[in-house]
Amino acid sequence: MNLRQWPAQERPREKLLAFGVQILSDAELLALLLGSSGLRGGNIVDLARGLLTAHHSLRELLVADRAALLAQPGLGTAGYCRLQAALELARRHYAEALRNGPLLDSPAATHRFLVSRLRDQPHELFCCLHLDNRHRLIAFDELFRGTIDGASVHPREVVKQALGRNAAAVILAHNHPSGVAEPSQADELITRRLREALALVDIRVLDHCIVGDTACLSFAERGLL
Repeated sequence: MNLRQWPAQERPREKLLAFGVQILSDAELLALLLGSSGLRGGNIVDLARGLLTAHHSLRELLVADRAALLAQPGLGTAGYCRLQAALELARRHYAEALRNGPLLDSPAATHRFLVSRLRDQPHELFCCLHLDNRHRLIAFDELFRGTIDGASVHPREVVKQALGRNAAAVILAHNHPSGVAEPSQADELITRRLREALALVDIRVLDHCIVGDTACLSFAERGLL
């Protein structure tokens, strides 16, 4: 049955307007986001349910390989782009909410922020949280992309960016796309090099965090700083 033939109170848009967005299921939210996409016939809620079933969860759908998603009947390039745009908007909204907002004054607060930003990235990213002297977030910057080792992370660039942000302290972070949040020897080496370089300009390294699939490892908690 076409969505227009549904009772008005059952249509996702009308339900949202009448009762609020929280009442909608994952499939209904996806249906609103996708609009008509590449669908020909049928209804968009059925397409959304099919996508969730095929990928087992909302998270798996949003981080699925592009080729796999584009192969889904009815989704199309426009639908794929909407999904990616929505995911990035959510990440940026969370980052913006932390500026002049809650302090990153505990490992738990930092870990929640970093997991939201880095957990589902398909490649390794090295990032830096630049903080003021009250540990409020000034900026979250992606500095390097690719395998994290001494050749790919340049202390000079990290120091330059921190000075440009007028940071009093930094938290270093990178993800392991493998999902295993354990430090390598290269991770420990680059942490020491960056801490020494930043200390020369009186910028403190509060932590280096590695984001895996279900965990965020803290160098400070491990006694590695």
